[in-house]
Amino acid sequence: MATSAQPGQLGLAGSAGAEALATSGTASTEGPERPGPLQDETLGVASVPSQWRGVQGIRGETKSCQTASITTAEASVQARKHVDAEVQTEIPEPVSLPSVPRYNGPRLAAFLRKVEAMVTRELNKNWQSHAFDGFEVNWAEQQQTVTCLHTLSYPPAQGQGLHVTGVSWNSTGSVVACSYGRLDDGDWSTLRSFVCAWNLDRRGLSPQQPSAVVEVPSAAMCLAFHPTRPSHVAGGLYSGEVLVWDISRPEDPLLWRTGLTDDTHTDPVYQVVWLPEPRHSHRFQVLSVAADGKVLLWQGVGAGRLQLSTGFALAVQQLPRNTKLKKPSRGETEVGATAVAFSNFDPSLFVLGTEGGFPLKCSLTAEDAAVTRMPSSVPLRAPAQFTFAPHGGPVYSVSCSPFHRNLFLSAGTDGHVHLYSMLQAQPLTSLQLSHKYLFAVRWSPVRPLVFAAASGEGDVQLFDLQKSSQKPAVSVRQTEDESPVYCLEFNCQQTQLLAAGDAKGTVKVWQLSSEFTEQGARETEHLDQLASEVAS
Repeated sequence: MATSAQPGQLGLAGSAGAEALATSGTASTEGPERPGPLQDETLGVASVPSQWRGVQGIRGETKSCQTASITTAEASVQARKHVDAEVQTEIPEPVSLPSVPRYNGPRLAAFLRKVEAMVTRELNKNWQSHAFDGFEVNWAEQQQTVTCLHTLSYPPAQGQGLHVTGVSWNSTGSVVACSYGRLDDGDWSTLRSFVCAWNLDRRGLSPQQPSAVVEVPSAAMCLAFHPTRPSHVAGGLYSGEVLVWDISRPEDPLLWRTGLTDDTHTDPVYQVVWLPEPRHSHRFQVLSVAADGKVLLWQGVGAGRLQLSTGFALAVQQLPRNTKLKKPSRGETEVGATAVAFSNFDPSLFVLGTEGGFPLKCSLTAEDAAVTRMPSSVPLRAPAQFTFAPHGGPVYSVSCSPFHRNLFLSAGTDGHVHLYSMLQAQPLTSLQLSHKYLFAVRWSPVRPLVFAAASGEGDVQLFDLQKSSQKPAVSVRQTEDESPVYCLEFNCQQTQLLAAGDAKGTVKVWQLSSEFTEQGARETEHLDQLASEVAS
């Protein structure tokens, strides 16, 4: 028999069944009516409720999670604004053209036959005329011809009353230097002076604060920048010394000096020039000319010394007698040199200006020994080959043409500029530019017929021989009180610049217009014609 029990009634049924069994067993033992053996009995279903299920059903847990917070942003864009506009022109009106009367053929033909001979004659005259040779229409806007770009000075030098005795541009054309000294009468051999330089391309240029200042133990009379080394500059002193500085070394600028030896000049050095060595064109020597009549070539050697390599001396008795000169004073043997200029076509040919007023054509290849009693460590030679007609006083400046091998200029104390040909003693032309001294003259490096002169009346004068051979194209006032202008130099790199120094201790940088920097048509031909007419 199968017995099934319901889980919910299992406990109750089981207890009743056990109790009945216990009772039944007792009765059969004690009661008189003892039952028989045990028999199967169908009982009620026993049910046992599950406590575990109830516990599991009650337990519960609540869990949650949160993702990273969401960031939101708002943005907006604006479309480009468009505006529509319309215009309406006026309705064009038809233009009425004036009626052209018909020409009278026979009368026109008669007129042309009448004037044909006269028109042909005038056309032939115009064709043969040279009135407009070299004329070019200038379409560029006209500018002021010369303007002052910079006014440079060094107050300590001005405080001593020093003059600007020389100016020079370096090889890059960006730096201008000047020497301070005195050119009036007096003994300036122990006067402390200066060499100053300004870099015009430097940002924040201060006109009264030079980029470099070199103190000099004697009055500086002249200076010249090295042709290829932008910071090397040579100078000549009133004491007769020649020095070379490197202005890029402010603490110790001195490179070489001649010292005071038997070879040193005994009078003020008026000009120094850098010359390439004959066998080493990349190496340069310094040439100096002085009032003692000596022309000396110096070479830098070790221990900061300039050593004399070649020397020349001017003696009165050795001057060429191709022109009449003043009779020298008794006992006078030396001829003082005041200026020098080298040919741009022959490196051995140079022109000297002298205290006697006559220019001399000289050569570095001269071999005749000089007649002189001046001591020297090398043999001195006589360089003069030709004597030109003199000025009325000492020659202070000479300049050889960059465009013609035979032409040079000279300026002197007589206020005249002479244009000479190397081929004859008499000048091609003589121009009186001042009633006082002329201290400097220079050819333009870019215009064959242009030169500049510095006057004792405080003017810088620019001549254009293509326009006039008698009066300057432009004259600018350098000093307001007519103090002399002692020196000037064109800038060969920035050709629109011209520097001039004066007795007030000021250097002015003038800017030239294209009128003085652009070569005109047939200008070189005009210069050749000028030279050939004189030489013929």
